[in-house]
Amino acid sequence: MSAGAVARLIWLSDLHFEAEGLVLGHDPRARLDAAIDHINAHFPHPETELCLITGDLVDTATEANYTELRRRLDRLQVSWVAMTGNHDARALFLKHLPQPRDQQPGFAQYEVALHGSRLICLDSLWEGEDAGLLCPARLGWLEARLKVADARPVIIFLHHPPVDLGLPMLDPDKLRNGADLMALLAQFPQVSHVCCGHVHRPVAARAGGLTVTSLRSVLYQAPAPVPAWDWDSFTPPREAPEMGVITVGDGQITIRSEQFCAYEVGGAA
Repeated sequence: MSAGAVARLIWLSDLHFEAEGLVLGHDPRARLDAAIDHINAHFPHPETELCLITGDLVDTATEANYTELRRRLDRLQVSWVAMTGNHDARALFLKHLPQPRDQQPGFAQYEVALHGSRLICLDSLWEGEDAGLLCPARLGWLEARLKVADARPVIIFLHHPPVDLGLPMLDPDKLRNGADLMALLAQFPQVSHVCCGHVHRPVAARAGGLTVTSLRSVLYQAPAPVPAWDWDSFTPPREAPEMGVITVGDGQITIRSEQFCAYEVGGAA
């Protein structure tokens, strides 16, 4: 890539894939296929370097769901990597989905070096809990990777937000030790951004000198916090899914949301 060129990444989150049936009235196969078709049509390789998926790959962690999910994701004409979310099971995730060579043993945690940037993808799964956690081993691995970072910007990707995002029903299930993560990242000026999933809403927050951004789900969305809602009254709003398009270059990082299908494609009747 020539000097001044811009690298482009596609960001997906919260597929909640099921090989059969609906999830909260939405068709996860139709929504995922629409996303893949959109990427293949509009974001070809080599102009697009990578597609990243920040967790909740499946809604129910079964062999059948991961097998069918892998088959569909392999239709992507760009390389792709994925991270765990609270709906995933680590053992099945690692068995069925590809991992870069330098992953931390036992975790879906790894680094991807791209033109002009480094991406560090974290495994925030705390099995059996909706909230996330980075154990000392995972934080230690991250610190070691950051200590050998060069001048290229580093973008951190994980499922669980490390800070509150102003979402009363979702903030309690953020990364449980998010303060530890943010304190670690603050020691390394190369870290420029944190991208997370989990909340099914597009939010940007500034905390500890870092921008934290979340994304809409590929499948269904969480309601906005106003008017107030709770889990007993929870109903996904009629909002179309989106993907993130990330560009890195010329001294800046840009993240924009892009709708890839109408709400009616795989949406609830």
